[in-house]
Amino acid sequence: QVQLVQSGGGLVPPGGSLRPSCAASGSTTRFTSMGWYRQTQGKEREFVAQITPSGSRNYADSVKGRFTISRDSTKNTVYLQMNSLKPEDTAVYYCATGGRYPDWGQGTPVTVSS
Repeated sequence: QVQLVQSGGGLVPPGGSLRPSCAASGSTTRFTSMGWYRQTQGKEREFVAQITPSGSRNYADSVKGRFTISRDSTKNTVYLQMNSLKPEDTAVYYCATGGRYPDWGQGTPVTVSS
């Protein structure tokens, strides 16, 4: 089992940037896909971005061109660089391992507001 600890959320004005991180411990995540998801109150958790062990990336249409997922295997950490943030990006963001039974981070709130 992998423990995922997130950090880096917060409050930012529209057009701003944030880079939440997701540090894994207990097992390496080098050989598994890692993803970011987000959830707002009353809605289902939705996919945001994924990075595979080979480095391939996939994004939700709503964040393409603005968000970038990356990983540092030496630190067992995954990042989500979020630029040009919009109010509709406000949510709790979660990282997760891939696979049928993913491990989840604790969630980090992101609020985009002036």
